[in-house]
Amino acid sequence: MLSVSFKARRRHRASIPGMEQRVSLITLGADDLARSRAFYEALGWRSNAEPDADIVFFQAGGMIVALWDRQKLAGDTGLAAPGADAGFDGIVLAHVVGSEDDVDRVIAEAESAGARVTDRPAKTFWGGYSGKFVDPDGHAWEIARNPSWTLAPDGSVSLD
Repeated sequence: MLSVSFKARRRHRASIPGMEQRVSLITLGADDLARSRAFYEALGWRSNAEPDADIVFFQAGGMIVALWDRQKLAGDTGLAAPGADAGFDGIVLAHVVGSEDDVDRVIAEAESAGARVTDRPAKTFWGGYSGKFVDPDGHAWEIARNPSWTLAPDGSVSLD
């Protein structure tokens, strides 16, 4: 009886459109970007970023980990700076999609599900298109179309 119920729930969920269940990018807010980069490189991680880059990307399997100034990350996400009452923890999860329409759709779905949209979808300073929301527990997400990265059919993302 339990397996039939589980199968029926799984079939039902599969028929509901929504955000794919994956994380494409994790951005970590750094208080000292050079120090943070040196730490990850000492662990054996490699980046193609210039030595004085203001954001550092590491390919991490089928996803990407980025380091960026914590204050800039908070501002870009539309949340209060670290240490403020909002409790921004300096971490933003991102979900990369294939089109601007997909960004609009996922942001609308998140808002309908109870998210607080902090940045409506729009063109970005880095040449992409994105929108941002905070889930009911305060976790920040960015939904983005990045024309510089490759999004594979399985949802994995690679730096180009």
